[in-house]
Amino acid sequence: MRDLAATFGALADPTRLEMLALLLEDGELCVCDFVGSLEISQSKASRHLRYLWNAGLLQDRRAGLWVFYRMSPDLGAEGKAIVSALRVIFGGRDLSALRERLQKWRRRKAKQRAPATAAASRSARVEAWR
Repeated sequence: MRDLAATFGALADPTRLEMLALLLEDGELCVCDFVGSLEISQSKASRHLRYLWNAGLLQDRRAGLWVFYRMSPDLGAEGKAIVSALRVIFGGRDLSALRERLQKWRRRKAKQRAPATAAASRSARVEAWR
């Protein structure tokens, strides 16, 4: 019963529900995606994601400095039933504002990376000619 209580406790927060809605739609997101789209601090995003991870709902992977989260593929029958119910519940809600905030963040993130990528590309071309 403790594991079930931990799962429902993890679901008892609006920020964590928004995170799950985004993950169920997108599959995998970086902590920075939650920070940018939900407009919360990195520490708050990490704390909420770790809460969901501790409840067994999420799986994480590290890529350098980045940490990515996705729904855990190792859910038991109860976890799968809860996630399935969440899909139905989220499917009946208007999540367009949440989706738009994520898309807006992604556009902003892409613009921030573009100058750095261009500079790196120029540096590589200069080095190739030396």
